[in-house]
Amino acid sequence: MATESELPLVHASRPGTVESNAPAVVLIHGRGTNERDLLPIGAQLPEELHVLSVRAPQPMDGPDSYTWYDLDLSGGGLHASQPDAEGFRRSLDLVHEFVEAATAAYDLDPERIGLLGFSQGSITSLSALLERPDAYRWVVALNGYLAASHESEAENAAGKPVFVGCGSMDQVIPPARAESAAETLEAGGVDVRFETYDVGHGTTPAEITDVIEWTRERY
Repeated sequence: MATESELPLVHASRPGTVESNAPAVVLIHGRGTNERDLLPIGAQLPEELHVLSVRAPQPMDGPDSYTWYDLDLSGGGLHASQPDAEGFRRSLDLVHEFVEAATAAYDLDPERIGLLGFSQGSITSLSALLERPDAYRWVVALNGYLAASHESEAENAAGKPVFVGCGSMDQVIPPARAESAAETLEAGGVDVRFETYDVGHGTTPAEITDVIEWTRERY
């Protein structure tokens, strides 16, 4: 059994109020930040949840800056980018391994673990769910899209609840990409809630309020 210090990803932890067999959420940050980036959102989630915020494995230039994968820009630049296949595979495997090890190390309920991701973390969270739908209870995907490598797998997560949120003025990941992800997931039978907010590549208080309320009904 892995101990907390032996888990495959550096992370921050906020124990919930449930001491044994606890529900949990894994926060997955975006490109160029670190495990502390989403903690303000994690602090507002239901207090029963054990919050685990993970750090991407690949350092970038600049202090405390990490990425989950490099970008494949061959499709037409940033607005049409896709995850680099090798880096994406590595990160998905690490997320799966982390969740499995953390479940044992922190005494989590394996049937009540959700993922909440922003940007690259959103893309990673959606693909992780489609690869292992039995491992994750729900997903919140903010300002991201569904990777082309996993678009055909939407039916794998039929019935799973997914919150897809995006900024109407997002110039990094166009809102149309998030909407397309929601439509593809819904066509596969996923229980999707899709919302657009008046913001760029970021979140708003209204969005976080919606996420908190949605999460509270599903963990």
